[in-house]
Amino acid sequence: MSNEQSQMPKIKTVYLIRHGETDFNRQGIVQGSGVDSELNELGHAQAEAFFQKYHHINFDKVYTSALQRTHQSVKKFLEKGLPWEQHEGLNEISWGVREGRVPNDVDNEYYKILIDSWINGKVDMPSEGGESPLDVITRQKPVIDLIVSRPEEETILVAMHGRAIRIILTLLLERELQEMDTFEHANLCLYKLTYDYEKGKFFVELENDLSHLDDLIVE
Repeated sequence: MSNEQSQMPKIKTVYLIRHGETDFNRQGIVQGSGVDSELNELGHAQAEAFFQKYHHINFDKVYTSALQRTHQSVKKFLEKGLPWEQHEGLNEISWGVREGRVPNDVDNEYYKILIDSWINGKVDMPSEGGESPLDVITRQKPVIDLIVSRPEEETILVAMHGRAIRIILTLLLERELQEMDTFEHANLCLYKLTYDYEKGKFFVELENDLSHLDDLIVE
């Protein structure tokens, strides 16, 4: 083993967050990858609260999806001049033709049947005009492989989306894809993970952590 290899870090720390609240979140409207919504006032306040809690962390890079609600959620970190990459592979799942509208009773029943199908193992079933969980994890995997291939980035911040986080966590933690709904999430929640290079595995330190929002006043 060369000196360079022996000096490589054995652990990578990943701060994985969901974006802050949007008006679509508040109204119960399905966004998906086809709706490039902005954070609302509360969402920006959540992003600020997260920054205040974690601005002291020396992140080597910030990774986001290609959608602006993730960009806005890490804006203060980017303004510090941190290296940043955005990847469409980290985008939210495409919910297809029902994205971007207030769901009616028929839509709600459709989503229930679809998600129940996924829980029962039919993870290759796409939404109408959209993606399946299997489609999403297939596009996520190259991004994760890229991140893991960069051991020099010892600590990174990744901003994503609710369903996409549920899906990617099954990949990182070697769980069955149909178990994705066991992972809870909320706007601007934090999953803190470590990747052990010797064991070749990810481990969870924090799950759906919202402690950074404790002092946030919600009107």
